[in-house]
Amino acid sequence: MQAAYLFVVGPLAWLAFGIFFLGIAAQLVRTFIFATAKDPEVVRYLDLRYGLRSVLAWVIPFKARSWKIHPLLTVVTFTFHICLILVPVFLSAHVILWDQFWGVDYWRLPDSVADWMTVFVLLCCVFFVARRLHRPEVRFVTTLQDWIILGLIFLPFFTGFLAYHQWFDYQVMLIAHIVSGEILLASIPFTRLSHIFYGPLMRAYIGSEFGKVRKARDW
Repeated sequence: MQAAYLFVVGPLAWLAFGIFFLGIAAQLVRTFIFATAKDPEVVRYLDLRYGLRSVLAWVIPFKARSWKIHPLLTVVTFTFHICLILVPVFLSAHVILWDQFWGVDYWRLPDSVADWMTVFVLLCCVFFVARRLHRPEVRFVTTLQDWIILGLIFLPFFTGFLAYHQWFDYQVMLIAHIVSGEILLASIPFTRLSHIFYGPLMRAYIGSEFGKVRKARDW
């Protein structure tokens, strides 16, 4: 079991990070080439002022009209994304690994706070599943990839929760947590999870067009 642990935190981790960074870089270059080939003026439309204005408007809860008309979804979405980002980055156990392998140490979340944030992520996943099943307009556009993505997100947090509380076999849960997290990381460039990079760029472009050309807001 120790050999398996060393493999998943060593070579497999390097592979996952390599796929993640190279995949994101390749996708961004590919998108830029495709966009400029299809519309050579796309870069000229980008405006820092209006682009940032749009991005900031959409990352503030209840500022955009869409956030206002769906309050429950807004609360769940923001809670989900905040916890989804903060827990992996600032979890005490993860910071210890960064320090152990790369000598990088920084502030970490209290374990009790991270534990509750993990629960929130799991509950949000359940909410998104229920929403896709029971809202006809959402169910209509749901694809297999959407279910796979929810599973990819759910598993690292679920197995991490089990490992932290040492339910079932701790070593098995720990390795399952690490492997599922690495699969999630490696899948980001090739699934809709890549919106964490594409989203701000698309929002900046739309905001630039609305603000600079149409003299209007896009939120």
